[in-house]
Amino acid sequence: MAKQTGRHEVPKRPRGLTRGDIAILACGVLGFLSFTFGGPLQDQHGAASPGTSTAGYSSGTSSIQLPLPLAVSGPAAPTASVPAAATPVASGPVLPQASAPQRIVYPKAAMDTAVHPLAPDSTAVESQTIVPPTTMDGYWLTPFGTPGNGSGNTTYIIGHSWEGRDAPFNHLSSAAAVGDTFAVVTETGTIPYRVDSVTTYVKDSLKDSPIWDMVPSRVVLISCYTEDPWGKNVVVSASPA
Repeated sequence: MAKQTGRHEVPKRPRGLTRGDIAILACGVLGFLSFTFGGPLQDQHGAASPGTSTAGYSSGTSSIQLPLPLAVSGPAAPTASVPAAATPVASGPVLPQASAPQRIVYPKAAMDTAVHPLAPDSTAVESQTIVPPTTMDGYWLTPFGTPGNGSGNTTYIIGHSWEGRDAPFNHLSSAAAVGDTFAVVTETGTIPYRVDSVTTYVKDSLKDSPIWDMVPSRVVLISCYTEDPWGKNVVVSASPA
């Protein structure tokens, strides 16, 4: 008879996750999120600002071009041949005092979105390009105009179009039309606007286009053109109604 030793075999512990296992698992999760939720049609370089969170979404490779030098708010200086006192005052609707835009409500384009201030940083000025933060909100370019009475320049509001999501700025490409009306909610009141034009621009030509002319009280909305998001921008120009 064999002699028993009295020892018991110790069961092997299950192998823990290796770095390779963790990497494979992370790639699978990110792939699922990208496939399920889609991503913006524009390149995202900055951190997300207030608004709908979009962490984890994939991005495209486009941006909005700016003119140089950046125009600033305020009325144009009178020329020597037209004294300031003789400059005619444009007639139009009575507007609340010029102040920061806070929201756009554009029913025919299915847009009801918050607006946040955005100042181009030194990199944007040097490259003549700007990309709004990764949210579905609108962003007001602060070096230009402010909507309302006393406006000295155009107000520019930009935002992302999104791939695979029903985002507010997507509808500028498909639903905006001349004659539409929308409202810009500001700190001092709500201003109705009527669309004067809906135009697409090749991105490389945007910085040299007439949309950057100083036009007091005008509002311009800019996004990627959804049918060619990396090659074109859609621009909606409107005047107080």
